[in-house]
Parts: sequence; C-alpha cells; structure tokens
Amino acid sequence: MQYGNIDFDTYLKNYPDGEGYFGKYGGSFIPKELQEAMDEITQAYFTICKSSKFVSELRRIRKEFQGRPTPVSYLERLSGKLGNVQLYVKREDLNHTGAHKLNHCMGEALLAKYMGKKKVIAETGAGQHGVALATAAAYFGLACDIYMGAVDIKKQAPNVARMKILGANVIEVTDGLQTLKEAVDAAFMAYSREYKDAIYCIGSVVGPHPFPMMVRDFQSVVGIEAREQFIEMTGELPDAVVACVGGGSNAMGMFAGFLNDPVEIYGVEPLGRGPALGDHAASLSYGSEGVMHGFNSIMLKDENGDPAPVYSVASGLDYPSSGPEHAFLHDLGRVKYDVVSDDETIDAFFELSRMEGIIPAIESSHAVAYAMKLARQMEKGSILINLSGRGDKDMDYIIEKYGIR
Repeated sequence: MQYGNIDFDTYLKNYPDGEGYFGKYGGSFIPKELQEAMDEITQAYFTICKSSKFVSELRRIRKEFQGRPTPVSYLERLSGKLGNVQLYVKREDLNHTGAHKLNHCMGEALLAKYMGKKKVIAETGAGQHGVALATAAAYFGLACDIYMGAVDIKKQAPNVARMKILGANVIEVTDGLQTLKEAVDAAFMAYSREYKDAIYCIGSVVGPHPFPMMVRDFQSVVGIEAREQFIEMTGELPDAVVACVGGGSNAMGMFAGFLNDPVEIYGVEPLGRGPALGDHAASLSYGSEGVMHGFNSIMLKDENGDPAPVYSVASGLDYPSSGPEHAFLHDLGRVKYDVVSDDETIDAFFELSRMEGIIPAIESSHAVAYAMKLARQMEKGSILINLSGRGDKDMDYIIEKYGIR
C-alpha cells in the first residue's frame, strides 16, 4: 500500500532509520555516557531479535506465561444499541497482569538478561507498566525499581500493592505535578547513575532510540493477532481500527498490523476537562514539535517552551508528548488523531461494563468512547477497538469520584 511517498509494504523495516528517526521525529537527545548505554542496548537488540533462541523463548513465554493469543470479542449488545455498525474488541485486558504492557516488558527483561544486567528501572503512570515490569523481573530474577508520581500512587493503590507483592521497590516521586512526566524524569536520573548494572525499560513508544522501535516491535503481536483473528471471524478486514494514545504503545502495537491495509485508523487522545492548556493531555491535537525525555516529537508546551502541565482522568495518558512514530503518522495523515473528554470516557466505561460484562481500564475507555461516537456516524461497517487493559485498577477511584451509576 502506497500512502504519500511511503510504501507500507516495507514500512516496518525502513522506519525508523539508522539514527532512530521517523521522518523528522525521534532520534536520541541524551548525555554522552547515556548514549553509550543506549548504543549498547541497540546493538544487543539487533543481535538477539534475529536470534532463533530469543524469538523461540519469547514465543514460549507469550503462549505459556502470558496466555497469548488474547481473543477478539464481538460486542453484540452494544453494537445493537448504537445502530448498524458492528463493534469488536481485542482483549488485551485478558493478557497476564491485565493489560498490553507485559508484551514489551517480557521482551525488555529478556534483553536485560541477555546483556547481563542485574536490575530493571522504569516509570509508571496508571501502574500497569510497573506491574508488568515487576512481573517480568520476578520471572527472570531481576531487581526492579519503579518510579511513580505521588498523585498516581494514590489513584492506583491496587497496582502499587501488586508491584510490592511482586518484589518491586516502588519509589514515590513528589516533584512538580507528581504524575507520569515527573516519574519519567526521576527514572531517567536513576538510570544515569546505574546504567552499568541496570537497564531502563521505558513503558511506551517514547524516549531515545531504540525504545520507540523496540516497544513497537514487541507490541506488534497485538495487531498481528487481531488482524488474523478478525479475518477468521468475519472473512474481511475491519473498516476502522481504534486505540487510545498517551505515549502510544498499545496503539502502535495495534496499528502495526493494519498500516498496510485499506483500513481507517484512529488514535484517541485525552481531552480531559477541555481544550485549555493544562486541562488535557492531547499533544498530537494541540501541541507542536519539541524535544523532551531524549526524543523529538509533538508536545504540549508552556509559555517558555517547556513541557506544559497536563491532565487526564486516566493516569496512563497524562503525558505531555507522544511517541515519535505517532507524530510521523499524524503528519503523514495515515492515522487520524482525535479526542474524547473525561465525561465521554466515563460514560463509555459504564456502558461497556453494563452492556457487555467487560470492565475496561479508564485508558481503554477513551477508545471505546470514540468508537461509540464513530459507530453513530457510520451507516454500516465494523470497528475493531484495542481494549488495552482491564479496569480493576480503577475501581476505587471511579467509585470515589463518580459513584455507581
């Protein structure tokens, strides 16, 4: 499939380029000593990703430990309520630990073992990446430090408990807004001190090269499975594919399976309380080009050009930038990026729970909300949603803030 001057037949092999760029986005903007560590990771990844031993081990883990492939479910009752468009969900909520994050965490931890590292370091927002990495660390016998903002620790208490039970050291971050950006800042600082013995396992398709590429590659299993499953179920491709986007790991994993198909692709960002700066985290919709956390992408900026304060009801989406590949696909027009508000998201959370018996993560509820809007606009066809996680982690917060509707 040709889109602009991009041949999507070979896209995943050609992007990023050797310097880690997707067009003008990506790269690696970090101190020299950390760049040497990243070069070591890049070399190790390119070595083992071609190794049949590594690939076989990862496939075994996915099947025997993670419970892959996760199924695709048809949302019959919700589809009937909305009209003639048929809704389906890729059930990453049924992946071990309850979200898509384990897909790349097991790969990153396996890479750490290959490199002889003794510890994994990471940030987390909603806690799903932290739980997944703590799980992978326990599986491989690695030490694990998880940095998490104080606000998110309070919102995501169940996941904090899970990380600690799994043996991880959860480190509270009290700087700034005390959410995901500050957690990333703290994790980067820790890695700069410990890079000889540790590996920083970035939780999304963000950060310096090679992480946007590596995380996408590990997460592409979602889109590859979903495409095959959907065709088997229906005999054709979906008309539209929808996923939520913060940093964008679940979305890039899903989109990777469909970029070369005649399918409309939608990335859904958090509009939060509204379009005013500080009330949302919709960087691709309202941001501009800029560098943060070691990569160039589209980001939300304050009056000084620094990362702006952001907000979302979903702890996993309140990040002031997005992955460089998303910025590239946004500019190219291959993926359409749009927004839904907190109110629309919470409505979708309860609607899916009541209509289908599936309690989604608040992050995933953004995608469900947008798919419901899209279904009302379309006269016919099908929509495949990436249900990136389950809502267990959000129950206490939802009940406290919104009650039981």
